[in-house]
Amino acid sequence: MKKVITFTLLVLLVCGLGLYFGKLASSPENQIVKVEEKQNPQIVEIEKEKEEIITTTASISAIGDILIHDRVYEPAQIGDEKYDFTPHLKNVQSLLNNADITIANQESMIGGTEIGLSTYPSFNSPYEVGDILKESGIDLVTIANNHTLDRGEKAIQSAISHWNKLGIPYTGAFLSEEDKKNIRTIEKNGIVFSFLAYTYGTNGIETPKGKPYLVNRIDEKNIKQEIEQANAISDVVVVSLHFGKEYERLPNEEQKQLAIKTANAGADIIIGHHPHVLQPMEWIEREDGKRSFVAYSLGNFFTGQTEDYKDIGGVLKLNVEKKLETGEIVLKEPSFVPTFVNEVYHVQPLEQLSGKEKLYEEIKKHMNQWVPELTFSFT
Repeated sequence: MKKVITFTLLVLLVCGLGLYFGKLASSPENQIVKVEEKQNPQIVEIEKEKEEIITTTASISAIGDILIHDRVYEPAQIGDEKYDFTPHLKNVQSLLNNADITIANQESMIGGTEIGLSTYPSFNSPYEVGDILKESGIDLVTIANNHTLDRGEKAIQSAISHWNKLGIPYTGAFLSEEDKKNIRTIEKNGIVFSFLAYTYGTNGIETPKGKPYLVNRIDEKNIKQEIEQANAISDVVVVSLHFGKEYERLPNEEQKQLAIKTANAGADIIIGHHPHVLQPMEWIEREDGKRSFVAYSLGNFFTGQTEDYKDIGGVLKLNVEKKLETGEIVLKEPSFVPTFVNEVYHVQPLEQLSGKEKLYEEIKKHMNQWVPELTFSFT
């Protein structure tokens, strides 16, 4: 009997303790304690990471002068007024397709065979030059240079007609004033790039009266105004300047001063052409606290010119980062892959050429002398 009473008391005691601790656990005070225990340091750190500014990145590449002499296009003829330039660029197509956007300076107008092909000093190139650029990944061409007016308005109209057919935007020369006012933009990964181009002159050929839109000339006031317009519709302004002196391997003071003024007007990236040889790159610290990147000359990319560094060009690449919350733009990780035009005018990466090791090292030293962080491969 005592055993039964003892067992009953034990059961009642256990049940009573269970009810007591159950109520204690369900009390508001203890609920708060449990919530507070869940807010451990790891969870707090995750919440902080969510609050950080999110960024997006796009890459842009640029190449130098494409100037097609008769010694380039004549061997490329494959039929009656038909040309094939595929062999000339096949070895660098992977480089040209490496970035989100790739732009080129098409120095000779691609007016086509209908108006007659021609070489130095008055150039007109086959349509197929544009075709191979399209095939190789070029997204936009600049056509403001000293050869823009070589064959007159008809060549410009014919060239632009073909660029339109290919779906490749152009800038620097236009069909009309309305065409000129339409600033070219390309959007990649939520970043909008705009493109402008200007030349120092046109080899003494005057622009037809009343048609200034046929070629953009370097005019500081006009450049500043158009950069302001471009900044209003884009995140990054890219300006191509056809300037400097031919075959000089360092920029002159006039180039440097114009680059500084262009940067302070709001240009983020400045691409130089015309010297036909490589000139170094540089960061420009702007008056607004930002910085711009300038490549004073990207040399010749695809051309009939050889020797004395005229057969060396390359592909410049920059990564552009945008902070989505603030819209702030940061240029970073500049890289450059030197290229070489061989005796049959095929373009190849300089690093891959046997016997050119010393030249390759010289070019690297030449190009990064003002930008030590410049690298020489694409990742």
